[in-house]
Amino acid sequence: MATDSSYRLGLDFEIPLASKTMRVKLDTESRAIAIVGPSGAGKSTILRVLAGVERRARGLVTFCGQRWQGDDGPIVPPWLRRVGWVPQEVLLFPHLTVRDNLGYAGPSAAAVEETARLLQITELLERRPRRLSGGERQRVALGRALLAEPKLLLLDEPFSALDRPLRAELARVVGEWCAERGVPLVLVSHDEADAEVLAEQRWHLSDGKLVRE
Repeated sequence: MATDSSYRLGLDFEIPLASKTMRVKLDTESRAIAIVGPSGAGKSTILRVLAGVERRARGLVTFCGQRWQGDDGPIVPPWLRRVGWVPQEVLLFPHLTVRDNLGYAGPSAAAVEETARLLQITELLERRPRRLSGGERQRVALGRALLAEPKLLLLDEPFSALDRPLRAELARVVGEWCAERGVPLVLVSHDEADAEVLAEQRWHLSDGKLVRE
């Protein structure tokens, strides 16, 4: 994936965690980065700040020349950021079918069908979430994020419930989808293979500090 200054992501903030204050400073023009590090380091918290749902952070967040957060101005709310966020806790609408969950943001029926094909969930379209496995729910949540036409895709352990062959294949599919549409992504994963397939730049978070590898 090529880099372009229009995809610049800037983070310069502090946020209190349970036992320490996390200091995050990142400036990148990469379209695909991975944040790795031990459990509990705060990787998911960084994604929450980017998604606009974590209000404890104090400092600056910018994306594509737009200030999303700063100490001297209002915070841009999540619905104006157009972020596709796939958290670890998959939150599907339990009363809707897979088809309706995928179509929640209003994509065309053809787009829903194509995304289901890409993520290998076509046969699940008429099921409800309670009848899905953990890996199937992950794929539906991922499909819903892609169909929202995001400006930025945030992935938090998106393939953790999948077996190795399918995990590798879907990582490749998502990487190609983002590259074709020019959608930058930020991946959080414990899996080195996910980072290898999806990311062109890696950052390591530990002891409250984020450092480029």
